[in-house]
Amino acid sequence: MTRAYNFAAGPSTLPQEVLEEAQRDLLDFSGTGMSVTEISHRNKAFEAVVNEGEALLRELLNIPEDYAVIFVQGGASTQFAAVPLNLMHNGKADYVVTGNFAKKAFQEGKIYGDAACVASSEDKTYTYIPDVKAIPFRDGTDYVHICSNNTIFGTRYVEFPETKAPLVADMSSEILSREIDVSKFGVIYAGAQKNLAPAGVTIVIAKRSLIQDPLAICPTMLKWKVQDENKSLYNTPPCFPIYIATLVLRRLKALGGVKAINEINEYKAGLLYDFIDNSSFYTNKVEKKYRSIMNVPFVTPNADLDAKFVKEAGANGLVSLKGHRLVGGMRASIYNAMPVEGVKALIEFMKKFEKENA
Repeated sequence: MTRAYNFAAGPSTLPQEVLEEAQRDLLDFSGTGMSVTEISHRNKAFEAVVNEGEALLRELLNIPEDYAVIFVQGGASTQFAAVPLNLMHNGKADYVVTGNFAKKAFQEGKIYGDAACVASSEDKTYTYIPDVKAIPFRDGTDYVHICSNNTIFGTRYVEFPETKAPLVADMSSEILSREIDVSKFGVIYAGAQKNLAPAGVTIVIAKRSLIQDPLAICPTMLKWKVQDENKSLYNTPPCFPIYIATLVLRRLKALGGVKAINEINEYKAGLLYDFIDNSSFYTNKVEKKYRSIMNVPFVTPNADLDAKFVKEAGANGLVSLKGHRLVGGMRASIYNAMPVEGVKALIEFMKKFEKENA
């Protein structure tokens, strides 16, 4: 079997070793005689998976003890509503809009109170991050919301704003890709389908002192306090994605943790950006300071060549390179599980395509 190099933005590539282990467990998980997709979430074997997953997240991200770590259903988009429903006690929040998902979170926040866009990079098609030291945050807000990495447009925060209100970050497309100081945030949430698992589960890391009093209108399933008190087992959770996430976390620990994978990620991104920057055929429009190391958008001289590139790349085992419809062109998502060899194979194809089409 020849596996393709999958550059999809999400659901994204998973480590082959994890897929092979899951394949072995599919018929008989942990000696239960059942698949991990069949056993009850109350089964001790699955409770052990959840507990291990939480423990690994705490270790790998150095999460303080006074933070809840929970696995919740749905993608990060569900948390766009959960954030104000758990935190907007005074009805006031600031949002920094640096891309499509940050904008959607802001629009959701406006449903529940005085949500204000205090800074945006929409004026330049989200190709930069506003100066975090110059953002006019308002007094008296319940929280400040950011999206730390822009999946569609390929930007990331190189430093995070210092705020009086708790800082809330959607880290869906970069969780566990670089070291962060969790204590600087009130809440971090991340859809797992980029760096952790199949779609269906989201990680929420929240300071417990902030989540004790959700709004009265908050649905029980969106109450982080309830999920924390029940150790992510209030109801039947997305068992298979949680199981895969735990396998991925085990592998990340064995590789040397977040510091080690960050070095690999920087190397991979550096290879690709260096090639693009030294080409007269390909262009990346993001301000260099703010370039994402997870999502690399680029274009050829015209849309027809972009379409040809995507088609021919796919025929060469380099799949899911078509850019988002809001941007066009191509996008290489090179998450933790994308091997260096995959990036090098993409660059070799890019060289060949340029030579044949320039």
